[in-house]
Amino acid sequence: MLHILQTYPATEGLLYGGSYNTAIILMVIIAIVGAVVQMRLKAVTRRYSESPSPNGMTGREIAEKMLRDNGIYNVRVTHTSGHLTDHFDPQTMTVNLSDDVYNARTITAAAVAAHECGHAVQHATGYGPVKLRSQLVPVVNFSSKVAGWIILAGIGFMTFSDSAAVCWVGIALMALSVLFAVVTLPVEYNASQRAVAWLESSGMLADKELDGAHEALRWAARTYLVAALSAIVTLLYYVALINNRR
Repeated sequence: MLHILQTYPATEGLLYGGSYNTAIILMVIIAIVGAVVQMRLKAVTRRYSESPSPNGMTGREIAEKMLRDNGIYNVRVTHTSGHLTDHFDPQTMTVNLSDDVYNARTITAAAVAAHECGHAVQHATGYGPVKLRSQLVPVVNFSSKVAGWIILAGIGFMTFSDSAAVCWVGIALMALSVLFAVVTLPVEYNASQRAVAWLESSGMLADKELDGAHEALRWAARTYLVAALSAIVTLLYYVALINNRR
């Protein structure tokens, strides 16, 4: 948070009654950056989806091997329909791979499968940020649904009263979603690091193929970075909105 305020000095005014126009500008900038990141991710993913994996293994086989190599035998690798729907589910203890990954024998498939297994390894080893994020899930599921409505109700209440207490309750709930987005960053980056390290140490990929997998995972991780920045700026926008109405 402090780093972002230092990067964008004008946002300091947002916290002390300054104009929320600055937040709107930042939101537009982040939206543009997010679109660029998404476009780049799609281009990189498409490129390496056309590059065959040198070991000839499918995404499913890659995932199963990484799990075994890490001593994980209570996690199943399953297929889930859709595009970019790959995920690790700690409740069902499954690594779910999408249509483009499960049976594919490409660099992208290897990278994505290893990344999702990275989450399984995090869970098995008790990685701190994963435990924190799991604890936040039920709270954030609730707060994300009601925070905006509470803030709007509070703003309406402020037309009849000088009290912004209701608004600040909504801000506090929205801050939990921001915390979740921030905590997600080390979770995603660490899963990618584990994936690349295993792909190299196991000999699954090497040289240009390994660089390709790393590049794809880097761009995927940047989407979470953009999401976290967007959540922070949105929170600052509402703080500014409330301050300016007081």
